[in-house]
Amino acid sequence: MKTFTELKLPATLQESLKLMGFKEPTPIQAQAIPAVMEGHDLIGLAQTGTGKTAAFGIPMINHLIANRDASAIILVPTRELANQVCEVLKDLTRKNPEIRIVTIIGGMAMQGQLRQIQKGFRILVATPGRLVDHLQQRSGLLNRVNMVVMDEADRMLDMGFAPQLKQIYPHLPSKRQTLLFSATLPKEIEALAQKLLKDPVKVQVGQISVPVSKINQRAVRINGDMKNDRLLDEVNARQGSILVFVRTKRRTDKVAKFLKSYGLTVAVIHGNKSQGQRNLAIKGFKEETARILCATDIAARGIDISHVAHVINYDLPQVPEDYVHRIGRTARNGRDGESLSFISSDEVEQWRDIEKLLKQKGALPTVENAIAGSKTLRDGPADRQSGTGLKKPHRKGPRPGSNPVAVQPLKQPESRVADGAFVSKKKPLPKNIRFKHY
Repeated sequence: MKTFTELKLPATLQESLKLMGFKEPTPIQAQAIPAVMEGHDLIGLAQTGTGKTAAFGIPMINHLIANRDASAIILVPTRELANQVCEVLKDLTRKNPEIRIVTIIGGMAMQGQLRQIQKGFRILVATPGRLVDHLQQRSGLLNRVNMVVMDEADRMLDMGFAPQLKQIYPHLPSKRQTLLFSATLPKEIEALAQKLLKDPVKVQVGQISVPVSKINQRAVRINGDMKNDRLLDEVNARQGSILVFVRTKRRTDKVAKFLKSYGLTVAVIHGNKSQGQRNLAIKGFKEETARILCATDIAARGIDISHVAHVINYDLPQVPEDYVHRIGRTARNGRDGESLSFISSDEVEQWRDIEKLLKQKGALPTVENAIAGSKTLRDGPADRQSGTGLKKPHRKGPRPGSNPVAVQPLKQPESRVADGAFVSKKKPLPKNIRFKHY
């Protein structure tokens, strides 16, 4: 398949694709769509950012147009990915308003979601945990579903959704078409596929667990207390939107606060943010009112923003495969992108695991050294305006991380402590005096 016109899709769907600017399918779309339209169960393996949503969305909508009584469900690991999938589906169904899409995710009121479900749906996009909540109240929710999609299946298992998936299995009709999409294929995914899929067609595009070739990967060995300074210099030296990954929710807030103190526009997303706050952060980053998005691994998947030019790993991920997903937020849809990872002394083992993963496929990043003892990077050329960065505002007192004033050693006192009391050196006391302890 070289063009979408070869698929003989309904005129309304063809028109929607035209409005979206879809002309030639990506490799995963070219291989997956015909197989799904023929009715096969499917395992789709591809690098992140290769167009997997349209790979299952196009044949799904084609099926729903042809079968008015049919409905479909898409399971995703995160709220952000659920919203991202919904946006693509709404674009694909803009000429088919009868295909109603409902989203049920955590962080939103159950009652409002129940009202949406009661109105009816043709496509249900859900996170596993919230779907289980609804199934407990309405067991027949999935009775009419005859197409099931599990997107980012490996991530769902990584996030501990296996128990919820086991609760969902019995509610799925036995007669259905099941599609499983993933960027990696661990043993757990193979076991899941054996349970859910029947004689699936396996489609694989590119190398699994390897970043796309258009990402220029770099890493720097650095002391942990230098990370803020280096991050600020890297931001100033770069152009375009930047996604910064941080290990914990608290550290994410601290890094964002540091960057904001220098006048940078920063959005923040992590698990402690409400759904409304998370939506606003994504919207601000997508519309470029915020140049930087500081995030935990909650944003490692499900954020498909084409203009992300740089990914900076302020902290390394705990799981090597998450490195691939993180930096896969850049170089989307054939664009170029850059990634930079900080490697502190307590992250050396994590970096070795990442190198092992990448070395197998010949995708090792270049690594430089910026350990303590060398000139601090804040005093380097990034401090001078080159027209590419934002000028650091003047601050009273020393800059964060600097030590401009030498600390003078304290003068030794003219006395010493003996047995809990002060004794003057000038007038030695008789040896037979005893001191009380207080």
